[in-house]
Amino acid sequence: MGQFMAERDSYPLEEQIKTLGDEELLDFWEETQHLDRFLEEEAGIQDDSNFEYERLILQELQLRSCLRSLTRS
Repeated sequence: MGQFMAERDSYPLEEQIKTLGDEELLDFWEETQHLDRFLEEEAGIQDDSNFEYERLILQELQLRSCLRSLTRS
């Protein structure tokens, strides 16, 4: 499962995402959705960083899908 690293600059989120397997990446996405919902409903905090997580995860999944298509051809 993915882990949050407190030292943001030392290991960017984009690089962390690349190290996750497909299932781990989908789990990470699901966890960000639950956390975002909790923060919004329970704590009254609206955070736009969830959109950034989604964008990065979708981008990585698209890249992996394209690479798989290329290797099958």
